Parts: sequence; structure tokens; C-alpha cells
Amino acid sequence: MRLCISCRKTFDRKNLFKITKDHEEGIFFDKGMGRSAYICRSKKCYSDSKIKKKLQKALKTSLEPKFIEIFEKEITSYNDYPNKGI
Repeated sequence: MRLCISCRKTFDRKNLFKITKDHEEGIFFDKGMGRSAYICRSKKCYSDSKIKKKLQKALKTSLEPKFIEIFEKEITSYNDYPNKGI
């Protein structure tokens, strides 16, 4: 069980989008070990206007604009396939 950084509700890990910061290799989507943040499938959560700030706080790093573009594409494609990871 993990906590969505936006709505603060608890979900099974299969139903969350995982963003991981590896201190040596950078930021990964849905894989890797290290400091992680989770976002639920709710459009309200992943389109939250403060999601960038919440991710920076959870991952304890600053995020570049290029990352935000990639994040938006990843989260959109993730939500196009609702059974991914289940």
C-alpha cells in the first residue's frame, strides 16, 4: 500500500504511477530503486497545478522543464491503458 502525493489516499502499488529518483542514474518511471513518489490514476491528481512542487518535495530534488514534458506524456499514456500493471 502506498500514498498518492496529490490526494493523500492509500492505494495498492499496482494502481499507482511510480516516479523514482536514483541518486546515480536519474529519474525513472514505473521502475528502479531509490526515493519514490506515487500518483493515483485520478485525472484530478495527475493534472493538479501543484504536482511539480509536490514531486520535487517527495523526491527531494529540483525538476527540469524537460522532465515535466516527459512526465506529462508518460502519465497520459499510462492512463490510456487502465489495466497496466494489474
